[in-house]
Amino acid sequence: MTKHIQLWKNGPESLRMGIGTWAWGDNMVWGYNQKNYTDEDLELAFDASIKAGITMFDTAEVYGSGKSENILGGFIKKVKHPLIIASKFMPYPWRLGKNSVMNAAKNSLKRLGLENMDLYQIHWPFPPRPIEHWVEQMAGGYQAGLIKGIGVSNFSIEQTRRAHTVLQKYDIPLAVNQIEYSLVNRKPEKNGLLQVCKELDVKVIAYSPLGQGLLTGKYTPDNPPPGFRGRRTNRKQLDALIAFNKLQTKIGENHGGKTPSQVAVNWTIQKDTFPIPGVKNLRQTEENLGALGWDLTQDEVAELDFEGQKII
Repeated sequence: MTKHIQLWKNGPESLRMGIGTWAWGDNMVWGYNQKNYTDEDLELAFDASIKAGITMFDTAEVYGSGKSENILGGFIKKVKHPLIIASKFMPYPWRLGKNSVMNAAKNSLKRLGLENMDLYQIHWPFPPRPIEHWVEQMAGGYQAGLIKGIGVSNFSIEQTRRAHTVLQKYDIPLAVNQIEYSLVNRKPEKNGLLQVCKELDVKVIAYSPLGQGLLTGKYTPDNPPPGFRGRRTNRKQLDALIAFNKLQTKIGENHGGKTPSQVAVNWTIQKDTFPIPGVKNLRQTEENLGALGWDLTQDEVAELDFEGQKII
């Protein structure tokens, strides 16, 4: 078991997991600052992550309309050692100027309270501008010293190859492709995206490694996920989850009583991806940290692979 990994080519080293901050400041999906969780909850989660050795935090300008970056920026001021901070640029259709990426990056850095960031990613491959347009601007931000690493997010095989090709002209590596990947979303391995990223030496960052809660053992047909998450599931899938969560628990018992959540996150690590589970409070942070420091066996991974097909 390797405790630390190099996140991407010529990039920084990190524990085998980071923290996603999609929920930080987001009222629409996650219920921030209501009865669910507040800034105080997030700060406790952040402090526990730092204490455990977590150094990588992923955010985006669209998370809470910039609120996530503001919150994270406030927290990182009190940390004395280097952190790995990643954010994302959203290619809105009205962003047509040649300095769109640079301006957005500067605004994100201002909210984060930083002079540069370790990783800047194109959040989605949206039209009308072609991918090449945005990657060229990213290269400009890299050369200007605002960005230490360039990544993409939610890019297909063909889109990833195109971004990689543009950066080759500047001798800049494509650092990462951040994609949704979990035991309930296996598309990246089935369509070949994981393999292509490996061939291109592009690290895969796995967001929603807990299937937005489905792999925690919390939800059942009688207690489905709330809001849009519930609309993404159906009765058949929730029925299948009951047996699968029992398998996760059984496998977790082989490793000193690991929980279904910890088994699910460790599975993404065994797939050579870098998971960034989201946290909203101290309890979730402590739960996710339990996915580190041990490894599923190859047989256990194979069993999860096979049984997981029934819930996709």
